[in-house]
Amino acid sequence: MSLSDAHVGRTYPATRPYLVSREKIAEFARALGDDNPAYAGDRPQAPPTFAAVLAAQAWDALFSDPELDMKLAQTIHGDQRFAWRRPLRAGDEVVARLTIDKVRSRGASAFVTVSVALSTSAGESLVTATSTLLHTWPEVTA
Repeated sequence: MSLSDAHVGRTYPATRPYLVSREKIAEFARALGDDNPAYAGDRPQAPPTFAAVLAAQAWDALFSDPELDMKLAQTIHGDQRFAWRRPLRAGDEVVARLTIDKVRSRGASAFVTVSVALSTSAGESLVTATSTLLHTWPEVTA
């Protein structure tokens, strides 16, 4: 296991910009079965949990960091919280930056708290998605 408290505070580069479109908002709302009129029209807002789609794209940096040795297949997503500044809307070009906030190791497992700051490409802060992940590594036997 390579992940430790020494990684707390590590921030990864922003994801490529993602253009929030009316089509993607409508598709996501349909998948939720949510016909809220705020998700339609000329400049609809996205359902709140749409932010999780963009936050998850930032997780790629975490799982591709060879120093951490984390694998998605060995990870359980235990908790998700959002701190909103404003809703995501069609036309927003969004980037996501992931930061490791906390690491609690227990044997071959670790609870990892990460935050993903979503902002427009122009720098307007939109929402912070905070997740707690449980990761396990194979037991090493002597």
